[in-house]
Order: sequence, then C-alpha cells, then structure tokens
Amino acid sequence: MKIIYLIAGVLLFFKILIIPNPQLELAEISIVKMIVNDTGVPNAISGVLFRNRLYDTIFEVVVFTIAILGVKYLLSNEKPSSIIYQFTDEPSIILARLAAMITSLVGIELAIRGHLTPGGGFAAGVAGGTAIGLILITSSVELMENIYHRYRISRWEKIILIIFIFLAGITLMGIELPQGNFGTLLSGGIIPLLNILVALKVALGSWLILQLFIRYRGLL
Repeated sequence: MKIIYLIAGVLLFFKILIIPNPQLELAEISIVKMIVNDTGVPNAISGVLFRNRLYDTIFEVVVFTIAILGVKYLLSNEKPSSIIYQFTDEPSIILARLAAMITSLVGIELAIRGHLTPGGGFAAGVAGGTAIGLILITSSVELMENIYHRYRISRWEKIILIIFIFLAGITLMGIELPQGNFGTLLSGGIIPLLNILVALKVALGSWLILQLFIRYRGLL
C-alpha cells in the first residue's frame, strides 16, 4: 500500500506541474458584484456564509456545538477546583470590566450590522464571548453560575441552534424573505437574522466553556 500511495503522490505532483489549472472566463463581470446582487447585502462575506456557502456554515455551527459537548464531557469527571485565579486588584478589575463593556457593544454592532459592514455572526459571537470571559475573571464564581442557571443559558443555546438550523434549512429549500432596500438595516432577507442567531450561539456557547474551565481548572 505504501508503494501505491507513493506512486499516487508522485503522479499528483507531476499533474500540478504539467497540467494548467482551468481559468473561468468572466469577462468584465465581478464575482463580488454577482454575490452582492444575488444576496442583497453589501458585505459579500456574509452573503457567501449565509447563502452561497450555507451548508458549510450549518456544519461549522454544529462542530462548535460538538466542541462544547466535548469540553463538558471531558471535565465532567473532574473535581471542582478549590482555588479560583482571578483579578484581585481594583485597577485591573475596572479595566477588565470597561473592556468587557466596549467588547460587548462591538459584538452587538457586528451582529446587527454585520451584513452591511465588515463583521458578522461569528465575529460578534467571539466579541460577546470575550466580554463574558472578562466578566468571569473579575466577578464571583457563584454569582455567575447562579445567573447562568437562573436564565437557563444552556437551554437557550440549544433553542438558538435549533432555530438556526430550521431557518437555514428552509432557506436551502428556496423559501426566502424579501431582500428589502439594498444597504438598509432591514435588507438581505434572512441573512441579518442568521447573523444574530450565530452571534448568540457562539457567545452563549463560549460562556459555558469558560464557566466549566473556571469551575474545574480554576482559570481560563
């Protein structure tokens, strides 16, 4: 079998060197303009993620969910850490909470206007998760766990995942919302809603992962 793999690798190498790659003749048509016209949003990246490449985006969200379940499973047999490493000096706490506020506002902006400007659901979710992480390392662990369980964050995360997959599924079947006026906040059909759902999913999932690491490892 090793000889077969070696021969296949050599043939592939010579194929790359000898046979030229076919080039798509588009004349003066821009691919970016085609995507923007097709999706109805100025941010072509959002158009690709939530329309042209929606299958991949669905499985990216599913993979992130599996990663959360993996962290929960691997840490389930460990004992909670008796020592929690957090910021204790007042200046660091103030700066961290200020950064959390700024980051959360940036995340909201990226989620709501991600189809119009650079940004989007994944970037917004990372910003939201960063804000939550900064709050976790400056606040009481018991208080944050009580908030997490009181508002059933884990359940909301699963509900958001189901809603996202449902909306993405009907979009793939050809059922779409009106695109609206190009360049306005309420444009792009279902893309802005998918952006917001992904942002919430990533932020809440990050909260669970960070909460588990702090509880069982004592630090992020």
